[in-house]
Amino acid sequence: MLSTLRNAWKVPDLKKRLIFTFFMLALFRMGNFILVPGIDRTKLQALSQGGNLFAFYDLISGGAFSNFSIFAMGVGPYINSSIIFQLLTIALPSLEQLSKEGEDGRKKIQQYTRYGAIFFAIVQAFSTYAIISRAGALQDASRLNMFLIILTLTTASTFLMWFGDKITVKGVGNGISLLIFVNIISGIPNTIYQVAALQKVEEVNFIQVIMFAALAVALFIVVVIMSLAERRIPVQYAGKTVGGRVYKGQSTHIPINVNSAGVIGIIFAMSVMQFPATIGAIWPESKFYTFVTGSKFSLFKEGSLQYMLIYFILVIFFTWFYTQVTFKPDEMAENMHKSSGFIPGIRPGDSTANYIDKILTRISILGGIFVAMIAILPIIIANSTPFKGVYFGGTGLLIMVSVALEAVRQIESQLVMRHYQGFLK
Repeated sequence: MLSTLRNAWKVPDLKKRLIFTFFMLALFRMGNFILVPGIDRTKLQALSQGGNLFAFYDLISGGAFSNFSIFAMGVGPYINSSIIFQLLTIALPSLEQLSKEGEDGRKKIQQYTRYGAIFFAIVQAFSTYAIISRAGALQDASRLNMFLIILTLTTASTFLMWFGDKITVKGVGNGISLLIFVNIISGIPNTIYQVAALQKVEEVNFIQVIMFAALAVALFIVVVIMSLAERRIPVQYAGKTVGGRVYKGQSTHIPINVNSAGVIGIIFAMSVMQFPATIGAIWPESKFYTFVTGSKFSLFKEGSLQYMLIYFILVIFFTWFYTQVTFKPDEMAENMHKSSGFIPGIRPGDSTANYIDKILTRISILGGIFVAMIAILPIIIANSTPFKGVYFGGTGLLIMVSVALEAVRQIESQLVMRHYQGFLK
């Protein structure tokens, strides 16, 4: 990775893109320290502790939610809109047809996604206001202040959407993903500080800190390996004659990533498991909220054995579901047949589609088990170790590793396009 960046720095065009990306990300981090006035942040920080939904929002916003800066919602509305429109593209024939119309169709879907992101930003801003109001974090509960908070959060989220697009066009990598990447990286010093504070008050000893660090390094290595792991389906293309020229047959493969769904399964499962508690937080004195968060019979009591079990199963299910709806074995088999390709030992048509579907099912379940283990790791650490209050898990690592690998791939492709001799050696 470092050698790729060093080689890219020697290319003037890529050097400008890298500088532009770093400059934009620095401006973005500055915006995270512009606070919304009239908020009691101590109560918000209590909301975002542990492995709940608020903690995840605080993770991807780089602490902007707990500090309630103008970027408190981050790019969450855009992510929600992107996921929904990706699923709608499969469910609605009109959007599916647009996706097949090439670049123009994708631009239209992207435009609809942006409009949807603005709508979700308004809804999420109002919901955020309601939650912080019920939590007693508002110092001014007037309607004017409500309007200003909702307007500020919505405008800031829309601005970040534009900001990310500019990085994608003029910089390196996917802009939205890089914004999340930088936010997660910014939380590492705080995690180190929390661990050091625990050792200072003698809640943990030096050996426990070393074991915690070793676990973090091991988890990072495992996440990198699983992010790069793939199942390759061999494909053989028959020779053909085009315009009087004879093309020989060739062998290739279809790569299927073990964790192709990424953190989508965790996001969906976390949303389902935290939805009752999030709704109940609006009425903290209600019996519903008391039962959901305090009863030993509640399936949604965070940290309980039944919570971890259902959470684990939901992550596997949503990972499998997302993989099934995004990959289309029928279309893959049809396109392969049109290109005179076939899987050795498998008949073209339905047999090929069924074969690909079986592989996708096995791979998605395997990837779902891995992601589910990553998801429940923070809960296990909080329940069985002295490192309570330290939000550490593989969710952030999954995002960081996937974004970093994607950015490196884009830089390498740019270097190959420019035939950079130092890289090709």
